[in-house]
Amino acid sequence: MGDPRESVHKPPPTMERVPNVTRADAAAAVRNPLAFIAARWTPDPRTVRRAAMAALVMSVIIVVTGGAVRLTGSGLGCPTWPKCTDDSLTTTSEMGFHGVIEFGNRMLTYVLCAAVGWAIIAARSQKPYRRSLTRLGWVQFWIVMGNAVLGGIVVLVGLNPYTVAAHFLLSSALIAVATVMWHRTREGDAAPRPLVGRSVQQLVWVLVAASALLIAVGTVVTGAGPHAGDSSEVERMPLDWETVTKAHAVLAWIVVTLTFALWFVLKAVDAPKGPLSRTRDLFLVLLAQGVIGYVQYFTDLPEVLVGLHMLGSALVWIAVVLVLLSLRERPEARAAVPEPAAESALTRA
Repeated sequence: MGDPRESVHKPPPTMERVPNVTRADAAAAVRNPLAFIAARWTPDPRTVRRAAMAALVMSVIIVVTGGAVRLTGSGLGCPTWPKCTDDSLTTTSEMGFHGVIEFGNRMLTYVLCAAVGWAIIAARSQKPYRRSLTRLGWVQFWIVMGNAVLGGIVVLVGLNPYTVAAHFLLSSALIAVATVMWHRTREGDAAPRPLVGRSVQQLVWVLVAASALLIAVGTVVTGAGPHAGDSSEVERMPLDWETVTKAHAVLAWIVVTLTFALWFVLKAVDAPKGPLSRTRDLFLVLLAQGVIGYVQYFTDLPEVLVGLHMLGSALVWIAVVLVLLSLRERPEARAAVPEPAAESALTRA
């Protein structure tokens, strides 16, 4: 046991005094909450990266759960918007399983908003201040808001396939921006330096364009296919599903061929490890996505495989964007960007 005399001479523990919040502080917090938080919190760089990753993960989850709504026939589980029914904001017991699925997906939008909000706050509070990183967070916020409104329109027009396709494409745009933000948290703010030649960059841009077209045609396959999203009679795109599906498969093979060619070109020019690794990752994701695609085609589109294919679509798009971003490096800037004196809470961060 310790010497009892130590307890006599040891000063009693003290608690740090919590600073009082003045009226001026409260007014500043209301006027510009992001600046108020940034003045009192400096997150670790890992925290900023994790916040950006959380926003990216949630942008993928919302796509997968949206697919689950469609594949379970719950697209009109809540038949109106913004309420679930004309008389209830939430789902009711009479609406059963489909109401729970649809309303649950709507609630996940708030989780996505929270993840994007965390990314914005973390980026805004980072020292030194990085305006470009914070703006990427705000772009995500406005895409989420726009897609929430578009999702309501999808319900109000009875799952019109063209609005459903637009809803998915806007989600793909969200995934692209979230991927860029996550990647930028691992870079500096100096001017980008290319790691490969112009011809290789042009090849990658062709790959990006072909991948975007592949995703767009995939929405047409869905819009003309049998999974309408609801058990009732839902309008479909007036196209031959077999023909559109074969066009989608051809585009997939073009993307795979471009990826394979890119890997060989990068090897030939002795490119850095980063672009090679990202290209290899894209090739592996494409192979897995291709296997799922062909199996679901020859097994009459089972819902589980269609859902996995939607997840694969998001992962392919992330891998394509990362290949593009790997073609350059951005070291730390020599001079820090000065923090803004005053900013709007909704348009600047």
